[in-house]
Amino acid sequence: MTTEYYMTPDELQRLQRQQQELIAEVDRICKKHHIRYNMVGGTMLGAIRHKGYIPWDDDADIGFLREEYEKFRAACKTELDPEKYYMQDLRDVPGYRWGYGKLRRKGTAFVRLHQEQMPYGMGVSIDLMPFDSVPDGALARRWHHFKCYAYRKFFWSHIGKDTANHVWERIIYTLMDLVPMATLVRHFSAFIESGRGKKTQLVRILTFPTPKGIDGYERRWYEDLALYPFESMTLPGAADYDGYLTVKYGDYMTLPPENKRKVHPISRLQLFDEPISSDERSVQDGKEI
Repeated sequence: MTTEYYMTPDELQRLQRQQQELIAEVDRICKKHHIRYNMVGGTMLGAIRHKGYIPWDDDADIGFLREEYEKFRAACKTELDPEKYYMQDLRDVPGYRWGYGKLRRKGTAFVRLHQEQMPYGMGVSIDLMPFDSVPDGALARRWHHFKCYAYRKFFWSHIGKDTANHVWERIIYTLMDLVPMATLVRHFSAFIESGRGKKTQLVRILTFPTPKGIDGYERRWYEDLALYPFESMTLPGAADYDGYLTVKYGDYMTLPPENKRKVHPISRLQLFDEPISSDERSVQDGKEI
């Protein structure tokens, strides 16, 4: 049985520094190719509340409206140094099951607990979040919201069939996991295309849950941008950061209690300035990490 690995404070700081290298690479590519992006989620919150990382945060979130994300995805095919970086998107990487992308650092490992069997590289990463159009009509929004929920559960089923809390959930996920991944990707790709080019009021990440009662976020939060300090960098984020962060987090300037300051559970961590042992390499079974 795989056990959880707990990072030390020093390891967390080193992880954040290495993620900053990935953020800088995103910024470089976007400036070169005139691609618009912005900080979202906890990264935007960290920029406003801490001028950098939330002290206990172990990831970073970069957002793009869909057209900009596709430009970035295309640019990565020629811009990334293959000795250092790789990007993952479910349309490009077999077995990758998430509706958003990741930029990862080679020679590292950040393996999520209970995902050790997944057949793709799990290096230190940042999340690349594409925001898609949400229909303007109330009924259309509800149907769109349901489809987002269904795709999220189908993608999760390969993990949920072994990790869900209840037997009946594991049975349902086992049945859902029978749907071939290629079929899911084909239908999800069509779902993406159905919303492209539509200038709707709201946008969202298709396979990420939204706050309760919220079908999406104001498009203007991804179009009207300002620059903010984030650690040693200056990065774009919503000009109306207060509106965005209030919808997403509520009273965002108040620190949560310590028992709510969560990190992602992992089973293995390898930072790029540490040698990877031969035993650890053998565990990868030839996978790129």
